[in-house]
Amino acid sequence: MRLLIMGPPGAGKGTQAKSIAEHFDIPAISTGDILRANVADGTPLGLEAQRIMAEGGYVGDDIMNGIVADRLAEDDCAKGFLLDGYPRTLPQVEAVDEILDRAGVELDAVLSLRVDVEELVSRLRKRAESEGRDDDSEQAIRVRQQKYLDETSPLLDVYRDRGLLVEVSGVGDVSEVTERIFQALDRVATAS
Repeated sequence: MRLLIMGPPGAGKGTQAKSIAEHFDIPAISTGDILRANVADGTPLGLEAQRIMAEGGYVGDDIMNGIVADRLAEDDCAKGFLLDGYPRTLPQVEAVDEILDRAGVELDAVLSLRVDVEELVSRLRKRAESEGRDDDSEQAIRVRQQKYLDETSPLLDVYRDRGLLVEVSGVGDVSEVTERIFQALDRVATAS
């Protein structure tokens, strides 16, 4: 399975990605984790990403496209993958289309987790406190939520028009959300 998981920051993408990847025996690729690793290592990319993320922004398309292309070219992605956190903009949709075209493969589905904004703010504030994440101030959270609405949510229409969008409620216990996701994606897998 070749999947994207989308949803606003705090929707549970990272949590669910691990279960989905295990279920389908594919790697879960989090662009956020890749960026945070660069921040922790103090790389030039990491320093720039840290500045941008602390302000609630997203790292530019050119950097993200390169990171994703390199990662999808690795051997463990040959039988499938789950991309978490990419694409976030229309140019990134075009870039992932080109990456997949060059590899001669297509997406099987785009999973979208739906969660109310106030629920998301509450979740992310709790995560900031428990994990000590300075990129999760309330102001930064609200900036990212608005950026998602403005820049990323229109991508859902692109994937809906292509017949790839699978929408699932991200509200409830983690196990309940996981079960809803598996039911929806298993239908996609058997239809392929």
